[in-house]
Amino acid sequence: MRHLAPLALLTLAAPAFAAPQASAWPPKLGLADGTEAAFTGNFAWDINRFADGGGAFEDDQDWRRKEFGVAIKRKGLYDFTASYDFQSDTWMDVALRLESKGLTGRDFGKWRVGQMKLPLGFEGNTATRNGAFMENALPTQAFYEGRRIGVDWALERPRWLLNAGAYSHDLQGNNRGDSLAARLAWTPRKDAAHVLHLGVSATRERPDAETNGLGVEIAPNVRWRAKPEASLTPLRLVDSGTLRDVGRIDRRGLEALWIEGPWSLQGEYLQQTTRCHALPDYSGDGWYVAGSWLLTGESRAYSGGNVANPRPAGKRGAVELLARYSRIDLDDGAIRGGRERNWTLGANWYVGSHLKLQANYVRADARRGALHLQPETVQLRAQLHF
Repeated sequence: MRHLAPLALLTLAAPAFAAPQASAWPPKLGLADGTEAAFTGNFAWDINRFADGGGAFEDDQDWRRKEFGVAIKRKGLYDFTASYDFQSDTWMDVALRLESKGLTGRDFGKWRVGQMKLPLGFEGNTATRNGAFMENALPTQAFYEGRRIGVDWALERPRWLLNAGAYSHDLQGNNRGDSLAARLAWTPRKDAAHVLHLGVSATRERPDAETNGLGVEIAPNVRWRAKPEASLTPLRLVDSGTLRDVGRIDRRGLEALWIEGPWSLQGEYLQQTTRCHALPDYSGDGWYVAGSWLLTGESRAYSGGNVANPRPAGKRGAVELLARYSRIDLDDGAIRGGRERNWTLGANWYVGSHLKLQANYVRADARRGALHLQPETVQLRAQLHF
């Protein structure tokens, strides 16, 4: 029972964050010039139970996220965010965004400087509080580049949007090198509850060598792998192993989103090519398709080329049913990283605007060389966010 305590405490907090009080939380500090400041947070407690994993997986329950930060903004002019995940000891977004229309009177887009996510596809760019499933799909886990320090520009028009930037390493001092990224989407429909989004994206990364504590230079390397869409296990069923002396990494993505009232479909295809100096090129790819139905009639939110949690219409919150199929292939040439396909069924209960309860069932099927595993996972999450 002690393992269920954090889950129960977050659940019991539901009345305090239900819809009638949503506008009063989180507390904000407002200045006369329109500047607002507020704390932000995203806390998630997970329970994982495994079966048929050949004894490799261990049941677990723990905090998945303990994100805390601050947000300062002046509407139409700028916003600044800084947050840190105390569970993983990792900096999240730390960035200042400026709106050209507020500064010059004309809309030339929004500029952002700091640490941020690279514009590659949907799932990787979706905020952790807004994930419809408890974990990202296989290809997103393996191929998404993550956060980097850089400069980013975004321009949105009624029927399209463009996002591009240049980046370096991250705030932890890892991932040395340079990256360029761009994302272009056609959005012929993006009204409330009626959305059609079709996009392409790409990144080019040139990693740098690093020097270890002994003063020895280590050639750039990369490793492609993914968890079986389970939140707490450290195990990966597909894994390319470490590729050394990497000169360049190219990533590409195709994405689609359709929202019609309480129904939605979302899918992505992601591919990477690793170019090493002394070895043949290595490629891996994967894709997923996911569907969602909000039984209570709400719609998934869409803004700025990405999705967010639905806003509950009634006092009892919003209820969502989901399904996802994902695949990844890390076999290429002499490298047998393995292949995996997963089915995920999910249910979400959005209790007001700040509490989300999630349940996922994942059926994985992975083959890597002579190894064939088919683990099943039942996951529960209580997530409090503001």
